[in-house]
Amino acid sequence: MTQNIYDDPAFFAGYAQLSRSVEGLDGAPEWETIRAILPDLKGKQVVDLGCGYGWFCRYAREQGAASVLGFDVSHKMLDKARAMTQDDAIRYQQQDLETLQLPAQAYHLAYSSLTLHYIVGLERLFATIYDALIPGGHFIFTAEHPIYTAPAVQAWQVTADGQKSWPVNGYQREGERVSNWLAEGVIKQHRMLGTYLNLLVRQGFSIRYLNEWGPSAQQIARNPALDEEKERPMIFIMAAQKPRA
Repeated sequence: MTQNIYDDPAFFAGYAQLSRSVEGLDGAPEWETIRAILPDLKGKQVVDLGCGYGWFCRYAREQGAASVLGFDVSHKMLDKARAMTQDDAIRYQQQDLETLQLPAQAYHLAYSSLTLHYIVGLERLFATIYDALIPGGHFIFTAEHPIYTAPAVQAWQVTADGQKSWPVNGYQREGERVSNWLAEGVIKQHRMLGTYLNLLVRQGFSIRYLNEWGPSAQQIARNPALDEEKERPMIFIMAAQKPRA
């Protein structure tokens, strides 16, 4: 079973203070890039894997989606999502994505934000998503970049000339990594970027877009805290598509 760290009181309290929790999608600096690659959602069936507070679920409905189903392993996250949602066309369900089952050819879009780096059985999940999409359906997700998950200890180092550097340790050694982010003992799965790509291709997806995201100069000017994110990609954005029949 996926580690349910979001129900840890300390983790949940810390997560609630992040800008992406307080401001929603607009508080996520990568959102404008994601929004630009989304398909038309009018009349579509959407599933959100790791829906958190339900920000994307509500956005999809605002864009005309016919219905949205949001899954999350965390009861605390789902309680928050339900409290923030007044829309019968949005449903939330507690579910460990390691054992997710979905109806065949039921969705036009599967979306996931910063969730898949927690999943051990990623190949199985990709197969489930592929089968659940209609022909021509889209799968768009973000995950922590392997350069970010590779270090055993995630911390900046300062070189002799005073420049920041980000140590990359054991990049090709895939598997579990443990970090202390918001709470101690947060378990993530490190995979090379090529592994994500090859798992998608092996399943039958076509890769439509890949962005090793970093903030723009304008974003850094608005939010100086993003300056360190220009040194290495913290996340990547992927868009894949199931071939049309």
